[in-house]
Amino acid sequence: MKECILKPFSDDVVFFDAEFTGHDIVNDQLMSIGMVSLDGNREIYFELQYDENQVSEWVRENVVPHLTEEKISREDACERINMFCGNSEPHLVATVNHYDMAFWHKLFTGKKEPIHSIPIDFASMLFAVGLTPAREVRGKKKNFYAQFGIDLDAYQIHNALDDAKLMRDLYIKLSELSE
Repeated sequence: MKECILKPFSDDVVFFDAEFTGHDIVNDQLMSIGMVSLDGNREIYFELQYDENQVSEWVRENVVPHLTEEKISREDACERINMFCGNSEPHLVATVNHYDMAFWHKLFTGKKEPIHSIPIDFASMLFAVGLTPAREVRGKKKNFYAQFGIDLDAYQIHNALDDAKLMRDLYIKLSELSE
């Protein structure tokens, strides 16, 4: 493995992942959100109300089976996120930043967002330290994470909270390699 230098600007970071009915930013909808703090001591997960007719076939097969919680309104989701983030305006880190942030902004339309105005793309961070943003080795994600001592089987992929935890755990491993 290449030498990795990951020296974060701030420790006020929240890892964020979301699942949506598809990738059409205008017509598709958020289905779930997971967030975890850098220290891993705080996390939030919830599922939102969505139109089942909007769900793409891939999402129906890979995401919907993991959605088991009571669905909440978008207004309630914004309130929960505000409470989770507090007043510090943490830096939001997301792996598929362009989709996650588009749906985030859509959720907060007309409202003040409780995060720093510049979200951080985790895939770009990986690229900058010489790692593939696809997070694969020989075509397998499991191999990529194994090189950092992370067992991918310990996470429920396409569950927004577990995806956020996985991102956080890799971020921590990369930070430790830089010390």
